[in-house]
Amino acid sequence: MLKISRPIIVEGKYDRRRVLEVVDGTVISTDGFGIFKRSDVAALIKKLADKYGIIVLTDSDGGGLVIRNYIKNIVGGERVVNVYIPQIEGKERRKKTASKEGFLGVEGMDREVIEKALAPYADGAPAARELNLTKTDLYELGLSGGANSASRREKLAKALDLPRNLSANALIEAINLTATEEEFKLALAQTEE
Repeated sequence: MLKISRPIIVEGKYDRRRVLEVVDGTVISTDGFGIFKRSDVAALIKKLADKYGIIVLTDSDGGGLVIRNYIKNIVGGERVVNVYIPQIEGKERRKKTASKEGFLGVEGMDREVIEKALAPYADGAPAARELNLTKTDLYELGLSGGANSASRREKLAKALDLPRNLSANALIEAINLTATEEEFKLALAQTEE
């Protein structure tokens, strides 16, 4: 079990249960889009972010990105660490149908996937692996501002087990936090195939 002092913010109560199977720490649920109506939850998240910084772990679909961006806006991006799960097609066992986009959410991920995503933030763990990619780097690599750049970014995200619907800026942040230089180069080569 990972001991993580920084509070983790997830979408729903089932996501919270899944994360608590892997993490010994504070896990707060936004109640999905309920965060937009619940000023008390938003205030709690802001307070936790101001005091400790927070980790945001939402589903890798459009709804998860909306919640992630809302949290970033209310607390300030410098206090937020975004952790991503891969986009895996399927449906959660407790649901009758798959989500609108057809991807598993946090609750549907194997424990090992969540553990791998959160391990760099465990107490006493080495600092998260960091590259220093910039938007200029993406442009020079043909991943921004050119023909097929969006398609190549999507392939790159998929090769790195990141959500394929990330903006260029969010993709840079995710790569810088999660990939080694070697992993990045291997994934980049896959975009050229």
